[in-house]
Amino acid sequence: MMIGLDCGGTKIEAIALSPAGETLARRRIPTPRNDYDACIRAAADLVRAIEAELGASGTVGIGIPGAISPATGLVKNANSTWIIGRRLERDMAAALGRPVRVENDANCLAVSEAADGAGAGAAVVWAVILGTGVGSGIAIDGRALSGRDRIAGEWGHNPLPWQSDEERPGPACYCGKRGCIESFVSGPALGADHEGRTGQRLAPEEIVTALRAGDAAARATFERYADRLGRGMAHVVNILDPDIIVLGGGLSEVDELYAELPARIGPYVFSDRFDTPIRKSLHGPASGVRGAAWLWRE
Repeated sequence: MMIGLDCGGTKIEAIALSPAGETLARRRIPTPRNDYDACIRAAADLVRAIEAELGASGTVGIGIPGAISPATGLVKNANSTWIIGRRLERDMAAALGRPVRVENDANCLAVSEAADGAGAGAAVVWAVILGTGVGSGIAIDGRALSGRDRIAGEWGHNPLPWQSDEERPGPACYCGKRGCIESFVSGPALGADHEGRTGQRLAPEEIVTALRAGDAAARATFERYADRLGRGMAHVVNILDPDIIVLGGGLSEVDELYAELPARIGPYVFSDRFDTPIRKSLHGPASGVRGAAWLWRE
């Protein structure tokens, strides 16, 4: 069997899959935040608990909100800051007594959806995460495209393209720059844009509820959001030209986006057509941990 671990900032989840992708067992626990050693122990204990439950051992793949630097072997770019600068791959392998494979969690999403999800059968899958942060992963023929420095797919920290004068220089981003795509199209950015225009502080789900109730201000906020998201996605389509785009994260549940995005992306794509399918992640919140398990698929 193949075991996947999703080591996120709020939870550590484990799943065991059969070679055919059947779920054999699944467990999750709260993340011991700000305690690296406790995270390693908790993740290893989850694997051992699943193996004891099933009476078998398996390969282990791990998804993290960051990447392992090829230059140093240390974790970088993680919003779970307590794992930055740590030898997570080595330490997990030592804790489990076997090799492990570690991949960015967005790439795990792409692998999952390419393996047996919304992108099954597609050669190039671009999986976009729209949530508290904005990231993406790329799967080529079912395998993660990590890149030379393990930053492939990090589109959220490029500038929003084709900015209007009123959008410049853009909101400040935690990365130290201004106008990043993430600072325009994350969940918090959606709420901040609505508040800046209306003075009304609403959570993203409340804005969507108001939109569906016919609220004009919420409709205007949504249209600005869709336009910015479309421009940001077109920028990547022009480079990657994926066979399918799969959306994950909390904002992927906004069904109105799937009707809106093709017309928002098309005008910026350097082609005579834009008909790339845009689909919701089939496996939803479980997709990342499933993709971690699939890292060992031959």
